[in-house]
Amino acid sequence: MAKVAKSGELDISCRASRTVPGMVRSLIEFRLAEWGLERVAGDVLLIAGEIVANAVRSTPDLEIRVRFTREVRAVVLAVWDSGEDLPVVRPVVEMTLDDIEPDACALEPGHEEGGRGLQIVLGLASDCGVRETAPVGKWVWAAVAC
Repeated sequence: MAKVAKSGELDISCRASRTVPGMVRSLIEFRLAEWGLERVAGDVLLIAGEIVANAVRSTPDLEIRVRFTREVRAVVLAVWDSGEDLPVVRPVVEMTLDDIEPDACALEPGHEEGGRGLQIVLGLASDCGVRETAPVGKWVWAAVAC
């Protein structure tokens, strides 16, 4: 269920499914256009895709919550899930073309090759973090300056 505040802020609670990241990106894109902030849309939408996908992956079929707000000099995306595991940033490893090998299982359902999305968030956000909640869960958030 999505609630839209007078200022256009989003507060969404839904069941974590594979379609949620796309839905959230669409809703955020509409809000950014309403606020006249299209210039930050690319960065914000990449961040949203990563953070929401992590929540979906962490707690499939359970409730997640998404908040998107406009601050004085930034927009802030926060995503809550009930998972206990905190996000882990993998180190960046420089690769060459010789390091890349085909993965025959890459397109199979359930195959995961990830862990680098938080590097994207760290690179694009002006600030980000994690706040644990009681009794379970955490809010993962990112701010993008505008």
